[in-house]
Amino acid sequence: MSTETPPEIKTDRPVTPQVLAASQLRPVHRRGERGRAASLASHGILTVASLIAFLPVAWLVYLSLGPDKDDYLHPGGIWAKMSFSNYSFVLQHTEFFDWLKSSLIVSLGTTVIGVLIAATTGYAVSRMRFPGYRKFMWVLLVTQMFPVAVLMVPMYQILSDLQLIDSYLGLILVYCSTAVPYCAWLLKGYFDTIPFEIDEAGRVDGLTPFGTFARLILPLAKPGLAVAAFYSFLTAFGEVAFASTFMLSDTKYTFAVGLQTFVSEHDAQRNLMAATAVLIAIPVSAFFYLVQKNLVTGLTAGGTKG
Repeated sequence: MSTETPPEIKTDRPVTPQVLAASQLRPVHRRGERGRAASLASHGILTVASLIAFLPVAWLVYLSLGPDKDDYLHPGGIWAKMSFSNYSFVLQHTEFFDWLKSSLIVSLGTTVIGVLIAATTGYAVSRMRFPGYRKFMWVLLVTQMFPVAVLMVPMYQILSDLQLIDSYLGLILVYCSTAVPYCAWLLKGYFDTIPFEIDEAGRVDGLTPFGTFARLILPLAKPGLAVAAFYSFLTAFGEVAFASTFMLSDTKYTFAVGLQTFVSEHDAQRNLMAATAVLIAIPVSAFFYLVQKNLVTGLTAGGTKG
């Protein structure tokens, strides 16, 4: 056996065959590489966090299988009598499908209009230098600081003057006023990561500024657009205050408002509310499945420039 010192071993003491063998058996960790104990600890923490996040959902599904409205007080008895009767009642004897239609119209309308406005706004601020462009973005940020209670009265007055109370368009515009400022900031950061040379190449090819934006920039910005779309969809799908104030017809209630009909001053049908909540999660899960490929990339791409 050779007693030459390997390049990675630096010592002033003579290297014996025993020392060389021990150094070869000792695990060597590269910089940034975690040990087995650290890896097990991180996996354990992530497992516990996942269980904590999943437990409320599993508990809601379990309560939705209890046929009586007071089963939530004695959850241990649900196991022996669980059934899907709550789901049948919600689908057959409530306005569930009207709520579904209203929620999809409002949510998809907010997503399409909101993302379109936010994308053009973010691109203009990212690429163009017009007077007050910095102040314009700060104004958008300031609009996010006002609570819903402060905005309720002036928005109601504006929609009333425009005769948009109890209309889908009015609620969509209200939700766009909430989603567009955040999405504009988000997409502005994403557009900053796209090289400016692409815009110059579009001009060389004879494209107009809008043509460059639509044909070259938007295809590259799909991850950022996916995040903006997902945020806009969730904002409109789960909002309660504006929807319960501006939508007066029972058939135009969204899911978030429809859930309130199961709870009154003298009664609370929590079993039906739980079943409806589980059914509500299906459209959101489907939308998440459509955009999830681009979500991670879009959430991290705007963090750095270049």
